[in-house]
Amino acid sequence: MKEKTNIPEMFSLAAERNTFLKICAPMVRYSKLEFRSLVRTYGTDLAFTSMIMADSFCKSEKARLNEFTTNKDDTPLIAQFAANNTIDFWSASEMVFPYVDGVDLNCGCPQRWAMAEGYGSALLKTPELIADMLGTVRRNIPGPFSVSVKVRLLSSSNLKHTVDMCRQLEATGITFLTVHGRTAAEMTKVPVHKEALQEIKQSLTIPMVANGDIFTLDDAEQMYSQTKCDGVMVARGILSNPALFSGHKNTPVECVKRWLNICQQADTDITYQCMHHHFSFMTESLFTKRLRLQLNNLSKEKQNVYEFVRTHLSLDDVVDDTFMYDYPQKVSCSYNDQNYRRRATEHETKSDSIANGCVYDPEASDGNYFRSKLDDTQSTDGDEEDIDGVSFLFDE
Repeated sequence: MKEKTNIPEMFSLAAERNTFLKICAPMVRYSKLEFRSLVRTYGTDLAFTSMIMADSFCKSEKARLNEFTTNKDDTPLIAQFAANNTIDFWSASEMVFPYVDGVDLNCGCPQRWAMAEGYGSALLKTPELIADMLGTVRRNIPGPFSVSVKVRLLSSSNLKHTVDMCRQLEATGITFLTVHGRTAAEMTKVPVHKEALQEIKQSLTIPMVANGDIFTLDDAEQMYSQTKCDGVMVARGILSNPALFSGHKNTPVECVKRWLNICQQADTDITYQCMHHHFSFMTESLFTKRLRLQLNNLSKEKQNVYEFVRTHLSLDDVVDDTFMYDYPQKVSCSYNDQNYRRRATEHETKSDSIANGCVYDPEASDGNYFRSKLDDTQSTDGDEEDIDGVSFLFDE
């Protein structure tokens, strides 16, 4: 078991210092261990995993191996789960408990496939279910282990319902609450409603993290100044500029060199696609359009990418005395799924399916993991952002 970081204490210390926690958001496909390692070297206080499908994490060893990795330096860390029932969220939280400092429930993802399955922002229609999921985990996993939730505004014109919902969630005993300052329908088409975030913060006694439209450290400081939030969570901005929280306006060349070093040391633990996409994002301000197109169209060999970036940014000439990093080995994670199996079987026994001879088999399906992977790669008719032709999707 990794030594735990006390996240409630982190918020308290930040408040005493009249500052805010700098947080790297959960980004589908991109908040992997290697990227978390990079942003931690540039002032990130707290990092989230990618959104993990809780049912798949419980059911499938393959999903667990693919979706969650960590090492001894990967702290403080929060695992974010997408779940639409209490058994899945509770069981997944228990299973990941030895390796993280907290868990978070995603109630903000606006993607159609997620909402159709009752995940993400679809849960905002049933705050009682959200409260039950959070309350169950909070009662069964004592503090200072963090339990939190990420939500969106229910309405941009009438804030009362959002405030009421946030207070209801606060009453479950959660550690903190993250609010994205737009509705699910608004996506990123309108500016974040900072006045709404300010009012929500004033209505709560627990820490509130603000999310949305943060592309520089100045943006984060303005969000803190206006809303009095306890933390600022960044997604798109830190993807393009991992050094954002250290005050860099654009990605410094040394950051690209750090990423190359991490990728080489991680070797086969990082996929070509993940490595390549991050290079594309962070070199957007460093390469001409012609070079960006060449980078994006390189053959799928990692060494080709490394040599291209090293040559065109003259990385061998870059001196980075502040970063001497030997990438730690991954922690070998093992999971006890017995509680999940028991709960799932008891639940199925109470259902009508048992009368038809359909006894629940936890090995019969990989759950929604592969469904989510399939939908990740398909067009969502404008629901995705795009940087130089590289599509990605996450809750910001």
